[in-house]
Amino acid sequence: MDAAFDAQRRFVANASHELRTPLTLQRTVIEVALSNPDPDVKALRAVCERTLAIGEDQNQLIDALLTLASSQSGVFRTEPLDLAEVVTDVLDDLAPTRPEDVTLDVTLAPAATEGSTSLVERLLTNLVGNAQRYTRHDGWIRVTTGLDGGVPTLRVVNSGPVVPREAIPSLYQPFQRLGHRSARGDGHGLGLSIVAAIASAHRARITTEPGPEGGLDITVAFPRRRDEPHGMLVP
Repeated sequence: MDAAFDAQRRFVANASHELRTPLTLQRTVIEVALSNPDPDVKALRAVCERTLAIGEDQNQLIDALLTLASSQSGVFRTEPLDLAEVVTDVLDDLAPTRPEDVTLDVTLAPAATEGSTSLVERLLTNLVGNAQRYTRHDGWIRVTTGLDGGVPTLRVVNSGPVVPREAIPSLYQPFQRLGHRSARGDGHGLGLSIVAAIASAHRARITTEPGPEGGLDITVAFPRRRDEPHGMLVP
């Protein structure tokens, strides 16, 4: 119980810090603008654009925290879904953000399971987004779905900086990042913790290994689809 309370206190402290940082930056940007007695339109426009960008970063963090909380509650509507169809939809949505110098290899076979489509979409979005962020120039990302021994599976593998095996568990903790990993843009350190929470809520098993050329090799094995009426899934 002490360990659980300590983890909760650390999470609250980290979340407060992550939320306070953009607020402080936003205030600083506005105060600097107000200190100019005669700002021109171009300067004011730049301040407005910067403030909007900081606000969007806050929105993304709040959305991530809400997703994490809803996933950990473990109660949501379920429906039949195919992991291959989820991958197709998510990759279409992510296409505008895909780095042009990264090769994407997609191999999709039917993988029927059940769960919350929106949460499984978020799980995949975070996995692919994490791979894109840490894949080096001229690297590659592979996304596959199918049945492994009859078990519906989703696998995302990417090349990139070498990740020590002993460091992998920490990546699934909220607000944890490996400082030596060069990323394309900054994240909040919540991506893989949300993946873990969504997988747990769906009774799915995550296997994470160092990638063959750096990066990570992540497989998520979902339960088989049950021939039962739709209902509430409470792991």
